[in-house]
Amino acid sequence: MFEAILFDLDGTLLDIDMVDFFPCYFRAMSELAAEKGFADPAQLVKLVDRCTWEMIRDRSGENTNKEAFLDNFLARWPYSEDQATDFFNEFYAARFPLLQQHGKAFPGMQEMMAELCKQNRKIVIATQAIFPIESIQCRLDWAGVRDFPYELVTSYEHMHYCKPAPEYYAEIAERIDVNPAKCLMVGNDTGADLPASALGMKTFLLEERLIDKGNSPYRPDWRGKLSDLYSFMKEAFKIKT
Repeated sequence: MFEAILFDLDGTLLDIDMVDFFPCYFRAMSELAAEKGFADPAQLVKLVDRCTWEMIRDRSGENTNKEAFLDNFLARWPYSEDQATDFFNEFYAARFPLLQQHGKAFPGMQEMMAELCKQNRKIVIATQAIFPIESIQCRLDWAGVRDFPYELVTSYEHMHYCKPAPEYYAEIAERIDVNPAKCLMVGNDTGADLPASALGMKTFLLEERLIDKGNSPYRPDWRGKLSDLYSFMKEAFKIKT
């Protein structure tokens, strides 16, 4: 039925509340900026947040998300590109992993992924592509699902679009060479994950960490709690859960 399964990460594979996580993430970034002697670390954090939202809204497809972010960031930051690169590299290598306390594995998720990866089917980590790959690998590790042979892990280094743009899902389908109609998207955010439906992808809405602002025009094909997801996977893909 499906040739590819796309999984959101935060709130889907990883038990994490991003509303609680982001203030801690930005606090850690501000602390490192202060240690490095950058003027006004709070302003740096505000600039990162602003440029991230500009990156999300950019649907030109001309640049990678990383290029779009850095173009906007460097135009407003009073330091060199090398200083910015060194700062972000150090932050994601040394400080981001210390945020592990905010995320944990969902029971049974590792076992489900192991069973799915035994099949001749492409598995994609379709996480919001605003982070570098190092931070995504960290969160996959927190979720207990890092070491699997994924067809693609979306990150800001190589993706040209962000959720909720349908182009984000189109880029994934093109990269893995699978018709969108043969893809299943599993996620917990009605606004970010269900737009995969615009391309003809089927969707499963996981309600464990549900994000629903009530403004999505899309409806999932299936929905439910973790137990429902595992039952669905067992029935649809004949796996053990």
